[in-house]
Amino acid sequence: MENSSTTTGDADLDQAISLWLQYDKNPKTASMVRELVKDGAVEALKKSFSSRMEFGTAGLRAAMGPGISCMNDLTIIQTTQGFCLYLEESFENLKERGVVIGYDARAHPPSGGNSKRFASLAAAVFISRGVPVHLFSDIVPTPFVPFTVSHLGLCAGIMVTASHNPKQDNGYKVYWENGAQIVSPHDKGISKAIEKNLEPWPKSWDAEEALKSPLLKDPYQDVHTQYFKAIQKHCHHRDINKSSEVKIVHTSVHGVGHTFVQSAFKAFDLHPPYAVEEQKDPDPEFPTVKYPNPEEGKGVLTLSFALAEREGATVVLANDPDADRLAMAEKQESGQWRVFSGNELGALLGWWMFRCWKQQNSDADAVKNIYMLSSTVSSKILRAIAVKEGFHFEETLTGFKWMGNRARDLLDKGKSVVFAFEEAIGYMCSPCVLDKDGVSAAAIAGEMISYLATKNVGLSQQLTTVYEQYGYHISKNSYFICHDQDVIRSLFERLRKYGGQKDSYPTECGRFSISAVRDLTTGYDSNQPDKKAVLPTSSSSQMITFSFSNGGVATMRTSGTEPKIKYYTELCAAPGNSDVTHLKKELDDLVDAIVENFFEPQKNKLQPKPE
Repeated sequence: MENSSTTTGDADLDQAISLWLQYDKNPKTASMVRELVKDGAVEALKKSFSSRMEFGTAGLRAAMGPGISCMNDLTIIQTTQGFCLYLEESFENLKERGVVIGYDARAHPPSGGNSKRFASLAAAVFISRGVPVHLFSDIVPTPFVPFTVSHLGLCAGIMVTASHNPKQDNGYKVYWENGAQIVSPHDKGISKAIEKNLEPWPKSWDAEEALKSPLLKDPYQDVHTQYFKAIQKHCHHRDINKSSEVKIVHTSVHGVGHTFVQSAFKAFDLHPPYAVEEQKDPDPEFPTVKYPNPEEGKGVLTLSFALAEREGATVVLANDPDADRLAMAEKQESGQWRVFSGNELGALLGWWMFRCWKQQNSDADAVKNIYMLSSTVSSKILRAIAVKEGFHFEETLTGFKWMGNRARDLLDKGKSVVFAFEEAIGYMCSPCVLDKDGVSAAAIAGEMISYLATKNVGLSQQLTTVYEQYGYHISKNSYFICHDQDVIRSLFERLRKYGGQKDSYPTECGRFSISAVRDLTTGYDSNQPDKKAVLPTSSSSQMITFSFSNGGVATMRTSGTEPKIKYYTELCAAPGNSDVTHLKKELDDLVDAIVENFFEPQKNKLQPKPE
């Protein structure tokens, strides 16, 4: 580096910058760093260089830009070198089997970073080590990567996407040979390998050469054909679909979903959904939405509702930008639109998947082989259906990596996993993808809607029927924004020492009495004879669940990818207790008590979720 290397006055920082400029061959990020040095922008440099992005079980997720704390050409190369060597240690036959790499349409022109370029550089790293790479020639939904790992029997998969994050972000999501996302200790092993291989290998930058290599294959056509063939196993009402009069609107929110959902509807012989014109083509600027996240509800769906009104459609389906999640809304008789929560859509799809299974299977004993899964912060509705219908229900930790891996274990034991979901609008309706899949879920929802229409039943009506039959499950989830790790830590520590000493958790919250506490940060569970939690614990994230005497459950946890403290609450009533107004009021009061007594937003200066 030029003589400006000492301008920051911080030897470690100077060294990090100097090394960076020695390694970085992307002219845009390199000149951004040189400009910052020239301007003496020490704070900005510290932000970019003080700590490397942490490689966790979700892989990487960060803003695109220069430096080791961002997603850029060099950090992608470094990450892939570590991952490649970790795979070489883990698989003797890596060079026979290979890996798959997919990408979405994200781009950040100022730093020259985009998902397709990152995917090509990752491919170059593997090819330089003689590893075959199946690199998609065009954008794909995230579920195509785990599908390809399983379909082609590969060692691993990488998807370059930041899902529904803000537009400046990107990410690097990793799948293992079993077709599910990685779990610990793989993340730690990969992390160590990255740290040991920071200097780019001679051919790592050579994406152009790699793209000409005989080791590079394009799985696009084959996977496209096989995926839409595989999901047709879940199409049970083709005749109804063909003649259905139901009009459905679909938006892919400027992401990759449009053509794939159109193909999924076609595979089910459903009439194509009306596409929201302004949002159907991929656009990394996400110009029509503040956040490209259909979980944020009505704001993201404004254009969809307008199109539905024009076309006389009654249902809206929305995917997030990488099409692994699905949201759904229905026009009510009042003319208002109802956006279903992730838990409500989970209840509807769970009911539907079991109903379809039951129609295909007349043998009464077969039900004992059936499993459904959901994460511990999701609605307990599947448990209620399982108890009544006689199949198995299991709860896992938060996140599809746990459900995907558990599903794989069950499938390997000859069990049937019919459905899995999480409240963050993630649904796994087909075991051909061991992760959430918004493409197959959209087609299956389309068939469910068409079937219900033949009975003259709407979605809201059917949801009520499910609750009447299996017991009302009313949930209320939200979050506070907090950028201060110390505040977060002390908020949770206060709950652990509520009665003065260690493990003395609160026994009440306002007027509500607490019947049990499970802390998956420390591994404490008051319900277990030895007070030790059964689910895996992780000291690196905060998560405490309170059960209340009135049938309420509340979990408080930190987010792995955002500066949020989230809460998830649910009131589970027995079948027959259908005074919904009373149940809702009881839950509202419970949430107010938790916010006031456990979160203390004024004292802790927490920002509420933006309306």
